[in-house]
Amino acid sequence: MLFYYFRKNYLYLLACISLTFISCGAGKIPEDTSIKLQLLDDYIIPANFTFKNSHVGGLSAIDYDGKNYYAVCDEGSKPRFYEFNIKTSSSKIDTIIFKNVTYLSSNITDKLESKFDLESIIVDAYKKEFIISSEGAIDNFKNPFIVRVDTAGQYLNHYQLPTYFLAERNQKPRNNGVFEGLSTSAVNSKHIWVANELPLVKDGKNPKLYRTKSPVRFTLFNENLKATNQFSYLLEPIQKIPYYPFSLNGVTDFIEIAPLQFIVIERAYSAGRGKKSNSILLYKVDASKATNTLAINELKGKIQKEVIPAEKELIFNFKEIRKQLKQKIVDNIEGICFGPTLPNGNKTLMLIADNNFNAYTKQINQVIWLEIVTE
Repeated sequence: MLFYYFRKNYLYLLACISLTFISCGAGKIPEDTSIKLQLLDDYIIPANFTFKNSHVGGLSAIDYDGKNYYAVCDEGSKPRFYEFNIKTSSSKIDTIIFKNVTYLSSNITDKLESKFDLESIIVDAYKKEFIISSEGAIDNFKNPFIVRVDTAGQYLNHYQLPTYFLAERNQKPRNNGVFEGLSTSAVNSKHIWVANELPLVKDGKNPKLYRTKSPVRFTLFNENLKATNQFSYLLEPIQKIPYYPFSLNGVTDFIEIAPLQFIVIERAYSAGRGKKSNSILLYKVDASKATNTLAINELKGKIQKEVIPAEKELIFNFKEIRKQLKQKIVDNIEGICFGPTLPNGNKTLMLIADNNFNAYTKQINQVIWLEIVTE
């Protein structure tokens, strides 16, 4: 048995090494990118930090209303979101002050016959409401959902999902790979975009070390909570050889910065590489010429040749700033939003990492602040 174990893992490693020669992984940023970003600062929320008797961690998204920030916690047994302030001066994050925690009512999952696994949040400052996405639990036939809640975390209404996002359908999503990101529409603030992290089962493969057709869907919902538009987006290969047999890559969040123009996070993870397990890339995405895939049930097969995906351009690779960060770690980045505008007039981005409440390996509650440089 011991010989078999080592032989199996040795063969796995050889296979991984051979795949590097055919892998088309991204990483090198062109000099003429349409958006240029640079690091301002990062901040670490202590791993043992508690606020109002809640352990702060599992922060899977971030949004900003111009004054305060909001982040969901993906702890399924105690679904909640936090309100906090990120105090900045010049190009530094001075401190983060937590102001409130809101627990979601259990009547949400009762009404939707689902399960909490919160992944993203939008604050509707005008209505004083929040839009929150959950991945559900596909393996247990619990559907993902997008719900509107009030400031007390009580159910208001929910968005009507195309049937291929439902757990019991043949096209079903992959478990833990559904509605990972939300963004307010740049065209109409009453509309929202949502993206699934991984391809639907009938849409394509999960990303591998070699290039695959791995499309995820970005879906637009209107003020009536109905889907009206959609495009496909092709994921990159896994960026690094895993030292243990587990790896993934998917969309963890995004923002629409102009009509059908987005900044998208792709987070790849390769097990066993310690501080360098995560590979975080930012893409500028143009969906203006993409096919509307809303009525297409499956994106692979013959239809694949007819579907035009969104165009993408690599604009930032977090490995370039790793050594400048306080703990020399780029962690599990799962949230992005616009931050405050700088005195020079440049816009900024705030990104946040989910530490997974990890008790087995070091992960951090990390906030990274980037400047959008204009020439």
